[in-house]
Amino acid sequence: MYAITGITGQVGTALANALFAAGKPFRAIVRDAAKGVAFAERGAEVAVAEVDDTPALTRAFEGAEAVFVLLPPLFDPSPGYPESNRSIASIRDALLASRPDRVVVLSTVGAHATEENLLSQLGRMEDVLGKLPMPVTFLRAGWFFENAQWDVAAARETGVIDSYLYPLDRKVPMVATKDIGELAATLLGEASTGVRVVELESTQRTSPDDIAAAFAKALGRDVVARVVPRDEWESRFVAQGMTNPTPRMRMLDGFNEGWIDFEGTPVKGRTGVDEVIARLVSRGG
Repeated sequence: MYAITGITGQVGTALANALFAAGKPFRAIVRDAAKGVAFAERGAEVAVAEVDDTPALTRAFEGAEAVFVLLPPLFDPSPGYPESNRSIASIRDALLASRPDRVVVLSTVGAHATEENLLSQLGRMEDVLGKLPMPVTFLRAGWFFENAQWDVAAARETGVIDSYLYPLDRKVPMVATKDIGELAATLLGEASTGVRVVELESTQRTSPDDIAAAFAKALGRDVVARVVPRDEWESRFVAQGMTNPTPRMRMLDGFNEGWIDFEGTPVKGRTGVDEVIARLVSRGG
């Protein structure tokens, strides 16, 4: 039996679907019992635990052969990342107490980068969880295609999508959450030793122009990408409610300047950008 955190998100849902399809029993770990009902109705166990509640998280992990760890995303962290540091410590302590046979951790492209940025939270998680006594696999995934869900309305209504990635024809590592979930399901079932890193991207690297072209194909209208100048980023992010936009800005710099990339040779997923964008458009974003 596997224990799965972050199961209500896009990656977690894809992982759950892959495990259901394979007939693998698992325990869905949710923060709210109501969010576990759909998984229970399909045959999964359900445990309720906040990631920072170490005793509850330990109980949720107990008896699991393997645990999937997804750090709750935090896009506007306090300086020094105290929120994610607290969550990482709780996850570590719960894993030490429950002692599963192996752990699979969702990480990110660029987790090894030395430049401080938003993804450094996951680099810190790798440092901490990489010291656990059981085998740990870090699944470093590219930029999610599904981030384009925020562009559906603009693409449909104006034919223009804003891009913080530039130049617009520069291709960066991206991937579908479906492929992440399916690979995570495979990794949970694999025996391993020590610490290993598995990196994942789509069949081809993808540019903002490629995303615009996918929207054009899905919508049947012209769609173009437009660069958001860097000197506008901070004011835009603050207007959106962020109080500490620097880590997010440095993450975008990392993609644009090329120092956020994979460390090795990534595994290739099967889902392309056209398929994901078509799905986002069909459900309205």
